Amino acid sequence: MNAKTQPDPVRLEIFNNLYQFIAEQMGIVLQNTAVSVNIKERLDFSCAIFDSSGSLVANAPHIPVHLGSMSESVLSLIKDKQDHIKPDNVYLSNNPYNGGTHLPDVTAITPVFSNSLTPLFYVASRGHQADIGGITPGSMPPHSVNIEEEGILFDNFLLVEVGKFREHQVREILTNHKYPARNIGQNIADFKAQIAANNRGVQELQKMVDKYGLQTVQDYMQFVQDNAEESVKKVIDVLQDGEFTVQLDNEAKIAIKITIDKNNRTATIDFTGTSPQLDNNFNAPSAVTQAAVLYVFRTLVTDSIPLNAGCLKPLSIIIPEGCMLNPVYPAAVVAGNVETSQQISNCLYGALGIMAASQGTMNNFTFGNEKYQYYETICGGSGAGNNYHGTDAVQTHMTNSRLTDPEVLELRYPVLLESFSIRKNSGGKGLYNGGNGVIRKVRFLEEMTAGILSGNRVNSPFGLQGGTPGKAGKNYVMKEDGAVKQLDSTATETMLSGDIFVLETPGGGGFGK
Repeated sequence: MNAKTQPDPVRLEIFNNLYQFIAEQMGIVLQNTAVSVNIKERLDFSCAIFDSSGSLVANAPHIPVHLGSMSESVLSLIKDKQDHIKPDNVYLSNNPYNGGTHLPDVTAITPVFSNSLTPLFYVASRGHQADIGGITPGSMPPHSVNIEEEGILFDNFLLVEVGKFREHQVREILTNHKYPARNIGQNIADFKAQIAANNRGVQELQKMVDKYGLQTVQDYMQFVQDNAEESVKKVIDVLQDGEFTVQLDNEAKIAIKITIDKNNRTATIDFTGTSPQLDNNFNAPSAVTQAAVLYVFRTLVTDSIPLNAGCLKPLSIIIPEGCMLNPVYPAAVVAGNVETSQQISNCLYGALGIMAASQGTMNNFTFGNEKYQYYETICGGSGAGNNYHGTDAVQTHMTNSRLTDPEVLELRYPVLLESFSIRKNSGGKGLYNGGNGVIRKVRFLEEMTAGILSGNRVNSPFGLQGGTPGKAGKNYVMKEDGAVKQLDSTATETMLSGDIFVLETPGGGGFGK
C-alpha cells in the first residue's frame, strides 16, 4: 500500500483524534495559565494546528469565528516573513486586514521545526484580550469609525526572539498609542499564557513525529484535509441553489446567492449585492466572512471530522472588495467580527433553507474604567429547523464562549448580578418553535462606562417556511432614581452606583407553519 495515496481508515480516525487532542491540550494550558477573566473563565480563546503551508489541519471545539479565520493569519505570516521565520520565535498578530478578526482577538503563532531548516508545522492560539486600548474600556467601542479608535494593531510582530520574550518592545507598543492599553500587565500575562499553550502544541507534535515518523504525520495531515473535503462534497450533493438577504438594524444588508454545481460537486457562495463598506464598525474582515461560510458548511457534515482547510476546497467564495464583508484599511471592524458574522451565518442557513434565524447577535456587553475592564457575550435563542425546535439561552453560531460564574464576576468587579433568567415567549412560533432569549440585569456598585454592541433590536430574527420571527432584543438602564432609559442597538452609557443595566436578548425564529 502506498501511504501517500491511500490512507488506512483506522489510522485516519486515529490521526483525526490525535490532531484534535493536541489542540485541546493547548487550550487546557491556555486556560490554566491565563490571568484575565475573559480567557480563564469565559474561555474566549481558540487553539489550532496547521501544516507547513499554513492550512488548518485541526482545532479544539473553541470559537468558530476564530477557527475559520486563523489560517489567514498564519498564511499572512508565511507570506510576510518567508525565509526569516526562525526556530524558537513566536509571532503576534491581530491585523483585521491580514487574517485577523478584530483587535481584541490577538493570535500567537509558533513555527515547529523539529530538526529541519524550514517550518514543518505551525501552532497558534487566539485569545480575546480584555483590553487592547481604544476609545472605551474593554476595546469594544460601540461607535468607533476607524481602526485606530478600536485599539492597538500588531502585524506579525516578533513576540519571542530565539526563546527570549521581548517584554520591553511589547510594553512600548501597548503604551505609545493615541489610545493606549489600560492593563498592560494583564496583556503580557495572557500573551505568555498563549506562548505556553503553543509550546505544548510544539511538544505534542514532536512526540507524534518521534512515534510515527515525519512522513506519516505529514501524509495524514493531508489525508485528514482530503477526508474533510469529501465530507463537504457529500453535503453539496444534496443541497439546492438558493439566495437570501438579511438587513441589519443600521439598514445595511447582506446578500447571498448560493449556486450548486452537481457535476463538479462544488458550491459558489456569492456576496455580490451586499452593502458597501460602512462608516460604522459593522464591517466584517474577509477572514470573518470566510469563517462563517466554513462554519455553516461544517455543521452540515454529519461525520466526526475536525474543522479544517479541506472543508473549504469545494467552496468558491466571492466577496467584492470594498463591501462591508471585505473592507479596506482603515475601516472600523470591531462589530463585524461579533455581530455581522452572526448575520452572515443566519443568511447562509436561510439561503440553504435549513433553519430559521438564531438570535443573530452576541450581545457584546463591556464595562470598565482605568482600573477594571470586562467583556462578555450573552446567550439567546437558537432558530428552529426541519424536525427540531430551537434551544433556550444558548450561545449560537459564531460564538462558543461561556458566561463568567456570578461568584467570580462579583469577586473581580464592583458589580452585582441582579438576575439572569429565560425571556419567556421570545422564540418564534411554527411547526417547530424557536428558542427563547434571556434577561440579564447587572447592578453597578461604582461609576463605570458601559457599552453595548448588539443587533436584532430593530429587526427580528426571521422565521422560515412559514414560521414566525423571534422577538427582537432590548437594551435599557434602570436608574437609581427609578427612571428607565431606553438604549439603541449600540450605545455607551455612564453607569452610576446603583444603576442597573438590562439586556433582553432575542429569541430564535420558528420553522414551518
